Amino acid sequence: MEDKVDILLTTYNTKIEYLKEQIDSILNQTYKNFNLIISDDCSPNKEVRKVLEEYSEKDKRIILYFQKNNLGCTRSFEYLLEKSNSEYIAFSDHDDIWYPDKIEKSLKCLKENNVSLVYCDAEQINQNGEVLHGSYLDYKNMPKLRGKNFILPFSRHIAIGCSQLFTKEVKEKMIPFTERTYAHDWHSVYIASQLGGIYCIDEVLFGYRIHENNIFGGRSFKQNMKLWKDSNGKNFKSYQKYRHKVITETYLAGALMCKDYNEKIEKNKLQKIENEVIEYYEKCQKIIIIYFSIYKYFKYLSFKGIGKRMFKELMILHFPLISYIIFRFL
Repeated sequence: MEDKVDILLTTYNTKIEYLKEQIDSILNQTYKNFNLIISDDCSPNKEVRKVLEEYSEKDKRIILYFQKNNLGCTRSFEYLLEKSNSEYIAFSDHDDIWYPDKIEKSLKCLKENNVSLVYCDAEQINQNGEVLHGSYLDYKNMPKLRGKNFILPFSRHIAIGCSQLFTKEVKEKMIPFTERTYAHDWHSVYIASQLGGIYCIDEVLFGYRIHENNIFGGRSFKQNMKLWKDSNGKNFKSYQKYRHKVITETYLAGALMCKDYNEKIEKNKLQKIENEVIEYYEKCQKIIIIYFSIYKYFKYLSFKGIGKRMFKELMILHFPLISYIIFRFL
């Protein structure tokens, strides 16, 4: 008997074409023993509910929940985690395309390597399903970790949720979320890194769609900066706000979320290095000209194959004035 996998998917005003493509790609997986648990986050577009109900009538593996009030992305996944009962869990976006063996290969890899979580690579695709980047991990200079790596999952985001499959033990450690849990997929990797470890499947197993309505979406650094400049201007004051936002939401918020887990859920005292990471980010926020403790970047954030990412992060974290000049003319 195959182990049951719960696939957790949240929807909110999803473009119907994308939603159908994603659900079809999940239902056509080579691994068949799964529940597709869907929570619609109070979509104003009534066609979303209609489509979900039509799919549910056709396939008994689909379990639907319709929220009365909008929970937001993170709390919607918390809701679904609470509904999950299976031994293995996978997060799903509502607008991607899973390739047929995504679940089969992920589950096999997790068991063979005896880890708590696996994540895979993806092709980044556009609105029409055309490939923009053949490897999302390479394009974004994301780490490919294998085993128990504690500090890197604490100090930075490692794996997008739609690439993950993890054990029930990780899920039980994740919930309930704390007030500072803002990224469910950072949370899961951090917890798994403290349990059986994590393992990167260096293989493309799905199409990760980028489009105009993405919440996160995997946009490039240059694209994010352009969006900010178009809305807020490109003077130094505007850049300082941008920089503060990036450090707060991309780095510090994740570290503080992990701190909450340790203090409120595990009731453990923070390790010294965890406190050092938080202090490092807080100091980076306050610097205007230059932050000389560059060695801390390599201690907490560096990994093999980082490429262009290292330059961009060093500029933002340690050289605000120089990075502003770059920001202004990109």
